Amino acid sequence: MNQNLESKINFNNIWVIFKREMKTFFDSPMAYIVLVTFLMITGWFFSSTIFLINQATIDGYLDILPLVFIFFVPAITMRLFSEEYKSGTIEIIATMPVTDNEIIMGKYLAGFGIMAISILLTLFYPICLLFVSKPHIGTIIGSYLGLLFIAMFYISIGVFASSITKNQIIAFLISFIICFFFFIAGKIIGILPGFLVSVLEYIGIDSHFNNITKGLINSRDIIYYFSASAFFYILTLRMINIRK
Repeated sequence: MNQNLESKINFNNIWVIFKREMKTFFDSPMAYIVLVTFLMITGWFFSSTIFLINQATIDGYLDILPLVFIFFVPAITMRLFSEEYKSGTIEIIATMPVTDNEIIMGKYLAGFGIMAISILLTLFYPICLLFVSKPHIGTIIGSYLGLLFIAMFYISIGVFASSITKNQIIAFLISFIICFFFFIAGKIIGILPGFLVSVLEYIGIDSHFNNITKGLINSRDIIYYFSASAFFYILTLRMINIRK
């Protein structure tokens, strides 16, 4: 077994890396541009879907958010390792008393933290519905829980993509392509032969997200998100070891 997997994790080191990444992100004007752009795009989809179907509902809006994520998540994760490689600071970090697990986990949690903040900011839209209609609160809670699971999964993909290259644009493209595959997998089952339907239905995020939005939270969907995220976490760990 990999030595890093066996070593004891120092949560203080993870916290230090987490704070460093969050500070780096929010110290940059680009961070606020990305967040404002995200809120503007999600706000536009929220309002347009309501006017399109002439109903005060968040259903159409929630169907679109996972698509928005495949652009937004790569944008906030592409620099996590790529910038360290390009600037050479990864070599400085490697000499510090910190394990690869702690580095990856700190960066991963920072990426997830940024996504969680972004998702929570969009709660403004369904809250607005409370003043004009009576949306199902359980659906809203389930939907936002599902969005956090998708963010957890996509962030693991983004961190892995960033660990591959020092070029942030390439990291963005790799992350985008992988995220898009999992996004589209469950949507093309209608045109595939029968033996592939069940496979892609499970691989794609659609069926799992839809179950959670309906309040049907079961172990199958939870295992999917955690195991898929763990898979890309392990790939990232292997990539860091290879680059060393």
